[in-house]
Amino acid sequence: MASIPVYDWLAHHAGSVGNKTAVVDLASGRSFCWADFNERCARLAGFLRYDLQIAKGDRVGILMPNSSDVLEIQFACAKIGAVFLPLNWRLTVPELSFIASDAEPTVLIFGPAFKEAAEAVAADVTCIRHIIETDCDGGNSAYECGITEHASVTALEDLTHDDLSTIMYTSGTTGLPKGAMITHGMTFWNAINLGMPHRISPDAVHLSVLPLFHTGGLNCYTNPVLHAGGTVYIMREFDPRECLRLMGDPDIGLTHFFGVPANYQFMAQQPEFSETDFSRIQTAGVGGAPVPVPLLEAWYERGLGIAQGSGMTETSPTVLVLHAPDAMKKPGSTGKPALHNEVRIVDKKGQDVTPGDIGELWVKGPNITPGYWNRPDATAETITDGWLHTGDAARMDDDGFYYIVDRTKDMYISGGENVYPAEVENILYQLDDIVEAAVIGVPDDKWGEVGCAVIALKAGSGLADEEILSHCRTNLAAFKVPKRVEFTQALPRNATGKVLKRVLREALMKQSCIS
Repeated sequence: MASIPVYDWLAHHAGSVGNKTAVVDLASGRSFCWADFNERCARLAGFLRYDLQIAKGDRVGILMPNSSDVLEIQFACAKIGAVFLPLNWRLTVPELSFIASDAEPTVLIFGPAFKEAAEAVAADVTCIRHIIETDCDGGNSAYECGITEHASVTALEDLTHDDLSTIMYTSGTTGLPKGAMITHGMTFWNAINLGMPHRISPDAVHLSVLPLFHTGGLNCYTNPVLHAGGTVYIMREFDPRECLRLMGDPDIGLTHFFGVPANYQFMAQQPEFSETDFSRIQTAGVGGAPVPVPLLEAWYERGLGIAQGSGMTETSPTVLVLHAPDAMKKPGSTGKPALHNEVRIVDKKGQDVTPGDIGELWVKGPNITPGYWNRPDATAETITDGWLHTGDAARMDDDGFYYIVDRTKDMYISGGENVYPAEVENILYQLDDIVEAAVIGVPDDKWGEVGCAVIALKAGSGLADEEILSHCRTNLAAFKVPKRVEFTQALPRNATGKVLKRVLREALMKQSCIS
């Protein structure tokens, strides 16, 4: 069977609804109709191809906050077959340099706040031939000159759904980030899997607040709304009061919103929450972490059921979808499988478990990554006969609703960001006085979970907790830095030497002394 060709979403909408608003950049006040947005992306594609000599398959890195520029670069890459490489601006220079060394981008486009970091990464990584600055506001910059001074690319590169579109890095359980390969087909099928149950249509108006370097910001619901020919408002940084104002503004007419639980929590704490008119919102989605039932109830009482779901970068990301009307009928559930993928819950032998039993969630379908960039070992460990091992422990009830009950891996989620303890532990072990270290996630009212480092020191060491945390702050993004340190004589281990993190977690939960 021949692969499905890729079609140009922007060119299609420019030709059919060219004068309709496509993207609004709230921070700069810029607004682009479909015709203008497509023209800018086509000119940017010309700049990348003809001036910077970016060819099909070359990686284009970006390091910038949310802005319409991010989406322009994504679609310009698609027009010439280049690979979009969004970088997490919360990472430190060493972390960014590792990713750049692995992905080998030819060009790095950066916002003004990240000029120093971009230059440092480019100095570390010789494959980066060009660094291009944008002010993210449409002002005079190398980026804007590249758009205005170059002719449009008029024909889309010959691409299929199997061609690579994006590489999105996730923290690795071995302590090293892995580049999940995202194909054009994955992005398309996510638009279908997410779009239908969440009522995304050409009339959709979405407020995008999550970071666009993250699959939640880019693909829930930003890309699906653009695929449908709707309108996306982009917020530079999440502001709970401004979100409420925009959600209640009849002139804007927002129909869709997506966030992590912390976003909804912060909005619910604002005095304007009780007065905001949510009647025009058709779907308010949430993901990234479990949602406390009291928070669901607070929004439900205001007339807005929050649609939960489950997924990951490697699944583009939609896997399970819970419709808003079921949010209070099945509290804690992440819903049922999306239309165009298959889901199983299996035991350690890969055999299906019976309803009610807990096992690991596996997923298969056209929305699943073909693997990890430069990591055939990680790909082989994660995918079996097309089935992706999510690492989530799950169960299904008698009505077919799925529940994520735990993580088979040690990952925890802090403020909607995945944190893998092995990565933090590797940094801790850089300190000579540390003999043993284990990092676990513990509940936190603000962030959902935060890290706690449990450490055994060399005899006679005077290493203090603040010195440990300072070392982490230098080498890790802020959301990965543990919020507390506990000292112990030795870590509990099983017969094979594996650290029993469950024992540590239970002790901390009980506020027990673990020394």
